[in-house]
Amino acid sequence: MKLSQRVLSAKPSATKEVTRLARMLADQGRDIIALSQGEPDFDTPAHIRDAAKRALDEGQTRYTDVAGTVALREAICRKLLRDHAMAVTPDCVQVGTGAKQVLYNALQATLDPGDEVVIPAPCWVSYPEMVALAGGTPIVVPCAPDAGFKLSPGALERALTPRTRWVMLNSPSNPTGAVYSGAELAALIVVLERHPHAMLMADDVYEKLRYGSEPFATPAAVAPGFANRVLTVNGVSKAYSMTGWRIGWGSGPAPLIKAMNSIQSQSTSHACSIAQAASIAALDGPMDFLPGFLNAYRSRRDRLVDGLRSVPGVSCDVPEGAFYAFPSVAGLLGRRTPGGVVLTDDLAVAAWLLEEAGLAVVPGTAFLLPGHLRFSYAASDPVIAEAIRRFAAAAAGLHEIPKGNPT
Repeated sequence: MKLSQRVLSAKPSATKEVTRLARMLADQGRDIIALSQGEPDFDTPAHIRDAAKRALDEGQTRYTDVAGTVALREAICRKLLRDHAMAVTPDCVQVGTGAKQVLYNALQATLDPGDEVVIPAPCWVSYPEMVALAGGTPIVVPCAPDAGFKLSPGALERALTPRTRWVMLNSPSNPTGAVYSGAELAALIVVLERHPHAMLMADDVYEKLRYGSEPFATPAAVAPGFANRVLTVNGVSKAYSMTGWRIGWGSGPAPLIKAMNSIQSQSTSHACSIAQAASIAALDGPMDFLPGFLNAYRSRRDRLVDGLRSVPGVSCDVPEGAFYAFPSVAGLLGRRTPGGVVLTDDLAVAAWLLEEAGLAVVPGTAFLLPGHLRFSYAASDPVIAEAIRRFAAAAAGLHEIPKGNPT
């Protein structure tokens, strides 16, 4: 069978692959702790599950509009108005099978071969691959730890060209947990205003999972005059613990949404009708569960970061949002395992941790910043404590290679 060059050049999702490998080892009887996938470990709140049951009983099992049910799009409009003072109409909203499909639809609808998309790195593993699958060229802009892993106006200015079609921003960030303030977003928008051919894709899917007191900032709300050049993407997966329900949405200019609907009409047609009904209950219903989620995540974050910092050779910033830690393991590189393997990069460190400690994490290379690992702390306190114990024990068994003796 002849496969397309487009598919042959695409890489599978690193997070999914590590999780698959961890599950396979567990099925073989290995004791594996998987902190590789970003999935809340809480149950979907009861009122959302109840809404899905009612939808089933009421026979809401038919095809819906490609863009999503009017009722859900209206609920999304209410959410945007309530949370961000953004006045949006349903024709400017698309519901997709997760926020991931919405991002993919937008890129497929707007990119021609050679068009460029600016992606600050580290970034979610799927961004550059989705751009490439749409025929575009990812322009990766490294964002250093000492800059908070965030894109600066100067770096953005240098990355923009006449071929730039999108800039992709994710706040809070996967994998770093970095959060852009309103002032930081406004400074980036000032740059983009000088380049009218470039639009901004704001991935807000971790919006509700923040640990500071500063209000959440999203570009279309920070600069309403710029909103006609913004696609705001969000979903129910993370904040509402609804990953398997697969509902995300995008709001943006009506011509863009119309084009994205054309793409979706020829792929999935629409998202699941039952999950759409449940998502209305999520957006319009009580949020009394969220403080409990946040308190648990904050406690887990602090436990994980403190534990990582206790391992010699590892350093870790405190993430401001999401549920990931992104420690540097640069201090472990060049050391030798008891089995004689030299840890040359983060890929080798991740493989060593899985083999030696039964601990599955994702190497930073997958997020376009080598020398780091991503740990998800969407896991219970006992699991996180055991993960740290295993990491520390494995690291204690590493050997320094004497200078002048590379073997």
